[in-house]
Amino acid sequence: MPNVLRTLLAPVLLVQGKRMFRSMPKLRPPTGEPTGTRGDGPPLRLLVTGDSSAAGFGAETQDDALLGRIVARLAETNTVTWDLAARFGSTTPKTLSYLCKREPEPFDVAVVALGLNDVIAGTPRRDWMAAYRDLAAVLRDWYDVAHIVASGLPPVSEFPAIPQPLRWVLGRQAREYDEALEAWADGEEDVSYVGLRVSIEEAIGRDVPIEEVMSDDGFHPGPKVYDEWARRAVEAIRASHAVSQQAA
Repeated sequence: MPNVLRTLLAPVLLVQGKRMFRSMPKLRPPTGEPTGTRGDGPPLRLLVTGDSSAAGFGAETQDDALLGRIVARLAETNTVTWDLAARFGSTTPKTLSYLCKREPEPFDVAVVALGLNDVIAGTPRRDWMAAYRDLAAVLRDWYDVAHIVASGLPPVSEFPAIPQPLRWVLGRQAREYDEALEAWADGEEDVSYVGLRVSIEEAIGRDVPIEEVMSDDGFHPGPKVYDEWARRAVEAIRASHAVSQQAA
């Protein structure tokens, strides 16, 4: 149904989308190093890859973004060496191409944040999942990743920056993507799915307006959302037993 409605409402949605992105405040990338080492304990090599949310847009510094919050938690038990391979506006095929062009190096864990830009681009769900599986294969084969954390899609239907009916259509499609990603991850021994659909209500409180936990543009996460996202990602990493957490 959402695909049919998207086709029928295409002229309206196109106008709304162009107007939304034209009027949306432009965010600067967070300050901070995309690579580094921190912590004490057994070594852990971490790759964070994906779109602008993986890159940390919506936070002023990487310390308050997804990467920084993950590193801060993992560094309590491990010596974390990290690399950030994320770009604003990137889709799954674009990220796959980007990773294939980089000089491959081994990582223990990869945290992936992709899907929303594919939804916006109108990519069919089957094609998106095919690209995601190809990306996972590159992470395993080229980057020697032992465990992949597949971040779910956010609750797009709640994003204040997106007008109706565009918000409803994108929200429905994002949920379908998310369900497909979760089903695929459940069948992969080396993949953990981290859901983000209800992170705001569960972690921050039902009485907190979503505008207060998102960035100024009403589209990207704010620091509180990044912190909860990181908590869930680290929980999945520790549960995977992909790396040692014992003192050296």
